[in-house]
Amino acid sequence: MNNKLTELGISQEDYCVFGLATCFIREEGEIKEIKVIEPIPSAALEALFREIPTSYQLVIATTIGKIIVENTLQKPQDFPLDSQFCDDFINRTSAATRTYKSKPSTQEYIKLGASKSDFNYSLERKRVLNNVHKVSDDDNVKQHSHTHKVL
Repeated sequence: MNNKLTELGISQEDYCVFGLATCFIREEGEIKEIKVIEPIPSAALEALFREIPTSYQLVIATTIGKIIVENTLQKPQDFPLDSQFCDDFINRTSAATRTYKSKPSTQEYIKLGASKSDFNYSLERKRVLNNVHKVSDDDNVKQHSHTHKVL
């Protein structure tokens, strides 16, 4: 993993923000709540500070080396033991880290080593991770009869 990060231009000392999100998965018709650890890009972090409703309960700012240690993922101490890492965690982390490198001023929102939990936490719009949208004829957009005619 560390070699992959190096290939992606990310070092162990680079800054990134990680969030603990409340998400849901659908299993056998039931919706089950899960806690997911995921990197937060700088633009999304800025949005959190504008008090938009979010599924993030807690975010921490840390270095990549504290999360990815010798090819294994380490949960931050502040996150519950039953939380899990998001899909494609390494690639998403490298992408999020590059956003902080390109806009270093966003690192001022949460200082390195700090955490924050007083966001506008809301589960009104549930994040269902494995939701499948079934396309039907009702999804077709009705077009005006003159749409494809040359007038």
